[in-house]
Amino acid sequence: MTTWPVSIAALQHRNFRLLWVGLLLSFSGSMMQNAALLWHVSLLVSPERKALALGFVGLVRVLPVVAFSMISGVVADAMDRRRVLLITNSLAGGVALLLAVLAFGGLKVLWPIYALSAAGAAVGSFDLPARQALVPTLVPREDLPNAINLNSLLFQTASVLGPAMAGLVIAEAGVAWAYFFNALSFGFVIVALLLMRGIPERPESEAGSKNDLSLAAALEGMRFVFRSPLIRSTMLLDFFATFFASATALLPIFAQDILHVGARGYGWLFAAPAIGSFVTSLALVPATEHIRRRGPAIVWSVMGHGVATVVFGFSRSFWLTFTCLALVGATDTVSTVLRNIIRQLETPDRLRGRMTGINMMFFIGGPQLGELEAGAVANTFGAPFSVITGGIGCLIATAWVALSTPKLRGYHASDARAPVA
Repeated sequence: MTTWPVSIAALQHRNFRLLWVGLLLSFSGSMMQNAALLWHVSLLVSPERKALALGFVGLVRVLPVVAFSMISGVVADAMDRRRVLLITNSLAGGVALLLAVLAFGGLKVLWPIYALSAAGAAVGSFDLPARQALVPTLVPREDLPNAINLNSLLFQTASVLGPAMAGLVIAEAGVAWAYFFNALSFGFVIVALLLMRGIPERPESEAGSKNDLSLAAALEGMRFVFRSPLIRSTMLLDFFATFFASATALLPIFAQDILHVGARGYGWLFAAPAIGSFVTSLALVPATEHIRRRGPAIVWSVMGHGVATVVFGFSRSFWLTFTCLALVGATDTVSTVLRNIIRQLETPDRLRGRMTGINMMFFIGGPQLGELEAGAVANTFGAPFSVITGGIGCLIATAWVALSTPKLRGYHASDARAPVA
C-alpha cells in the first residue's frame, strides 16, 4: 500500500481527492466571476455613484444568506449531502450562464446583475453547509485537520488564479467570457460527485436528524452554537474581521481612481489577498499540527488583519497596496484554518450542517455587509477613509472578543476532544 506524505495525507482518500480537484477548478471560475462582476458594476454607473453601487453587491448577496442560513443547515443534516451538492452546483452553473448571456447581449442596467448575484448567493447558502458537512465523512478523524488545510489551500489557489485570469479575460475579451467560463467550471464538481463511491452511511445515533426538517431541528443547532464559548467566539471574530476590514468592493475605485493601474492591475490587486493566503496555506499544511496555542494564534492573526487593512488605506503605492492586501490574506488564512479546525472537531457530525449554516451568517454576512458599509462610508468620506476606519474597527472588536472569552484566549490543541453525538 502506498504511503502518502503527511502534508497531503487526506488526498489518499479517493472521494476527498475527487471533490478537492473538482472544487479547485470550480472555485477558480467562481473567483474569476466575482472579480468580473464588480468590474462590470463599476462600468455601468457614474463615478459619483460607483462606491455605493459596488457596496450594494454585498447587500444583495447577504440577504439570501440571512434568509436561508438556518434552513440550509437543517437540509444539510437531514438529506443526502452529495445529492444536495449536485443540485446546488447545477443551479449555480445556470446562474453564471444567464449572466454570460445578458453580458453578451450588451447589458446596460444594474438590476439583473443584482438579481442574479442574489440568486447565486441563495444557491450558495445551501451549497456550503452540505459541502463542509460532507468533508468529515470522506476522511478519518485523524486526517481531518489536513483536509481542512488542503481545502484552504485549494480555495486560496483558486483565489489567485481566478482574479488573475479575470484581469486578462476582461482586458482581452470582456466580462461576458468570465461569466461563461465560470458556468463551465461547475461541471467539474458535478462529475466529481458522480464518480464518488462508498460514502459512509450516517450512524444510527443520528437517526433523529435524518429527514428532520423541523423548526426544532433548527433550534437545536442554534442552542449548540450559542452555548459553546469556543464556537460562538470564533464566529464573532469571523464576523468582525470581515465586516470592518472588508474592502474588496472598493478595489475598482483604488485601481481606477487612486492607483491608476487599469484592468490588469485591478486583477492583481484582487488576487493579492489570495496570493498571501496561498503562500500561508502552503506553510500551514505541514505546520498546523505544531501550532499548539491555537486560541492566541487566532486572536493575533485577526489583529494583524486589522493592522494590514489600516496601512492599505493609507497607501498610494501599487506595490505597498499589493503587499498589504497579501498580508490581509495571509493573516486571514491563519485564523480561518484554525477556526475551522476548532469548529469541526468540537461539533458532532449530526450537527455539522446546522453549525455551518449558522456560521454562514457570520463569515459570509460579515464581508457582504462590510462591503455595503465600506461603500456607504466611501461614498461620503472617500475610499481611503472607509478602509482605514474599518481596520481600526477590526482591532477594537477583536480586542473585545478576546478579553470577554477566556476559553478562547487559553485554547490549546490538546483541548480538542471528540464531540458527544
